[in-house]
Amino acid sequence: MAMFSTGVLVLTAPLHTLPLRIVPVLSSAAQLVERTLYVHLHPGLNLGSGTQPRPVFIPPVVDLSTLITRLYNNAANVCGHLDVRVLLTNVRAHSAANSETTVPNCPFPTPQLLSQSPEVVLTDFPLQDVGQSHQVTQCLLKYTGHCYVCSPKLHSVLLHPQKRQNQEPLETYNDVVVGGTFDRLHGAHKTLLNISCLLANRRFLIGVCDQAMLKRKVLKDLIEPYSQRVQRLQEFLQDTKPSLQLEIVPLHDPFGESIVDPLLQCIVVSEETRKGGEAVNKKRIENGLPVLVLHEIQLLKDAHRTETEEEKISSSSLRSRLLGTLLVPPKDTSHLPPLPYVIGLTGGSGSGKSSIARQLEALGAVRVDCDKLGHEVYQPGTAGYHRVLEEFGSENSTCTISNLPRMLFVWQERLKALTDIVWPEIALLAKNRISKAREEGKQVCVVDAAVLLEAGWTDMVHEVWVTIIPEEEAVLRITERDSVTTEDALRRLQSQWSNAKQVEHANVVLSTLWEPEVTRKQVLKAWNLLQKRI
Repeated sequence: MAMFSTGVLVLTAPLHTLPLRIVPVLSSAAQLVERTLYVHLHPGLNLGSGTQPRPVFIPPVVDLSTLITRLYNNAANVCGHLDVRVLLTNVRAHSAANSETTVPNCPFPTPQLLSQSPEVVLTDFPLQDVGQSHQVTQCLLKYTGHCYVCSPKLHSVLLHPQKRQNQEPLETYNDVVVGGTFDRLHGAHKTLLNISCLLANRRFLIGVCDQAMLKRKVLKDLIEPYSQRVQRLQEFLQDTKPSLQLEIVPLHDPFGESIVDPLLQCIVVSEETRKGGEAVNKKRIENGLPVLVLHEIQLLKDAHRTETEEEKISSSSLRSRLLGTLLVPPKDTSHLPPLPYVIGLTGGSGSGKSSIARQLEALGAVRVDCDKLGHEVYQPGTAGYHRVLEEFGSENSTCTISNLPRMLFVWQERLKALTDIVWPEIALLAKNRISKAREEGKQVCVVDAAVLLEAGWTDMVHEVWVTIIPEEEAVLRITERDSVTTEDALRRLQSQWSNAKQVEHANVVLSTLWEPEVTRKQVLKAWNLLQKRI
């Protein structure tokens, strides 16, 4: 059967049996759906009775909380390519379901509009006999259409597999709070958000880390912008439980609104962040506010982790997997000859750019070292040499002229006068090297240039690759390598484009933060993916 972009999986089995069968059900669904899989829970739904079932509210119970955690964990392992979202519109505590603002036992007065329109509806409902198939699929279509706005040509598929005990009720709260970075929503995030929605009857407050709270994050320059993270949260939660009053606020410290909002009743934490929740309660006591119930969820283990990644599913691991991959498609380079394919490699001082350039050279690329070309520009007799003499005086020492950038470092306006002369000369030499590589039939050139972006040389490359490391690591490397003070190293870094600014222009990002073998694997991955592109 052809693949569908988006689908709804209606789970009808009793909650206590689902954990044992969720893996084969998800595996079957993943063979049909390729992008987004919504999961609708209705334990005990009978699609084969001959009468049309109606969606009803189901109570939040402990088994449901456990199932959601298990479901996202399994989804990360067996269908990691799918954006799985558990929908909770029809999950409501009895007291909330009978509030004045709710139609009794009717979670869908009108079909809910999802952010992506489902093209297929799937179910685990077991057939009693083969002859039931048509009746069940038609019943399923009507049921799903009553709940959600679907594509006009909605398909129905039975995935097959089945039974119910007294279930422990789950304590719910009017106002629930969580905090986090929420970079690139993954299974652990979705578990946290779904459980929070399950616990919340009225309002869900989310603190999203911003600015100061991101400084110590691994590969922080690859974290999605705050506005993008908020947009993804809003879309996910609107799909998940649109009845909730949603508040998303920036977090500039570890506490935010959680220590001043008197209406909050519960904070959802993980095993890892429980101490943070306890710190919130300590502050609330100091502020004369009631403590929050700490609802702890389990961390999800990452089945795809490498030796350098965390054992749990985490955003930092996902960011590290982006290294060496194509983050942004190349711009239009139709003005450039297709070969050699030119990579512009840049990065801040101490970032390991040159070591990566040498590795790419070992893999077969022609390296164009712009630092060496810069020295050529200062050689006596060259056009650049004479223009520098005209601008800065007739020094007799070549060494003195070549040291001009350092001498002029503190006078930015004079430094610009120098770069206005030197950078075009270096670019001309680089283009000559690329032309020579073309004549020799070379496939790939790497323009190794610390000032690639500042100098505006991107018009002569097909892709921009940027190497990044944290500022504190760069300072250590510079002071050790160049025998300069920490202050001098910091001044040098601050005179260059920041990692974040360079990443904005990058097609591929690399990092030498870890052991050399980790960097080699990154470079090899980037090289192999490049070969597929060209």
